[in-house]
Amino acid sequence: VVLVKKSSGKWRMCVDYTDLNKACPKDSYPLPSIDRLVDGASGHALLSFLDTYSGYNQIMMYPPDEVHTSFITDHANYCYRVMPFGLKNAGATYQ
Repeated sequence: VVLVKKSSGKWRMCVDYTDLNKACPKDSYPLPSIDRLVDGASGHALLSFLDTYSGYNQIMMYPPDEVHTSFITDHANYCYRVMPFGLKNAGATYQ
């Protein structure tokens, strides 16, 4: 675990998931063409959007996989209960 100071003065905790990402096969879910997305949305009365500002933090981890996100501090061992940034397949899951 490394703490990195953000430009706002707040601290961000960073965990290196390089080894975990090497052990996981990549899920391939490419984004569809933007033209097809726009065409598919046209003509509808209502549209909804996800809050992408904190997007991954809205996705709960699959409980048996929480242990794979564990990290050690001086005080205890912890694991994520929501999708952390830095996992290989987080983008495909969020999509």
